[in-house]
Amino acid sequence: MTGMLTKASKIAGEVLLPAAGDVDRTGRIPGSHFRRLAQDGFYGLVAPTEFGGPGVEFAQFLQIIETLASGCLTTTFTWLQHHGVMIGLAMTPNAALRDKYMPGAVSGELRGGGAFSDVIPVPPRMTARRSGEGWLLNGDVMFVSGWDIVDVLHVSAVDQDSGDVINGLVEARSGGGIADVQPLDLVAAQASNTVRLVFADLPLADEMVTTRSNRQEFLAGLAIGMRVDSSLALGLIQRALADMEAAGQPQVAQKFAAQAAALRERFDAALGDPASLPAMRAACSELALRVCGALVAAVGGRALLRTSQAQRLAREALFTLVVATRPQVKSSLLDIMGQAR
Repeated sequence: MTGMLTKASKIAGEVLLPAAGDVDRTGRIPGSHFRRLAQDGFYGLVAPTEFGGPGVEFAQFLQIIETLASGCLTTTFTWLQHHGVMIGLAMTPNAALRDKYMPGAVSGELRGGGAFSDVIPVPPRMTARRSGEGWLLNGDVMFVSGWDIVDVLHVSAVDQDSGDVINGLVEARSGGGIADVQPLDLVAAQASNTVRLVFADLPLADEMVTTRSNRQEFLAGLAIGMRVDSSLALGLIQRALADMEAAGQPQVAQKFAAQAAALRERFDAALGDPASLPAMRAACSELALRVCGALVAAVGGRALLRTSQAQRLAREALFTLVVATRPQVKSSLLDIMGQAR
């Protein structure tokens, strides 16, 4: 194991997993979880080394997400939102913005979330229009996670004139253009504090813009996220397989483990072929659903108790079916699920 992966394994086993049931039951992630992740350097995980990043390679990054998710998917999912801010700061030509925010983002003193998904539909639900030395953002984003946990949001909106996607940082607080905050009641990962945000002339000054790109470039940049998001499903599988062995079904666990390993290998080999990624993303969540469903069957009636880890994992597998997906992922999921076995 690398140093960061060893740390992730320790945090997952000693901090996240013992509290995961309470996180699910109470709908609250202890602040100590995020402080521990910050203390051990996980907020700066993808930061360039010149800004204090640990130099973790992409394959190691995926392993770390999977390991943390095997402890608590909700905590891992909420922490994972921060990396959109980190990548935005690392890529921005706006040196003043990077120099101002990067140190805090690396240390975890500044925590970030994302609000970008509603530029994907046609027509987009988030738009920007030029105003003075900046932009005014309007529209709504249905799923924004980490509200009241994060400090800033990396927001995306489509320029009404050019069709370009404008990305930048705004404060994660109501008022000042964030006209409405609507908490969502989720069946799983409720503690992620996911909300719907309504924007009404939210100011985004030029000095807070990270990047501007055309729509095609923007969508291409999201493709790699399908592999990142799949690590959440693979982390669930990892936890469910350990529990399946403990439930006296080691042979079933071994069969599923072989399927997961083969799927992970195929997904990594397909990273250079963006067109194949939605199907691979779908396959990971579909496997998580089958594995966690099998765990419920292995545990039996006790799995129906609210305190059962098996039923929590099964609900979280449902979460991975839809979170951060795209229309192509949905189509692939329905194709897989509709196939006769």
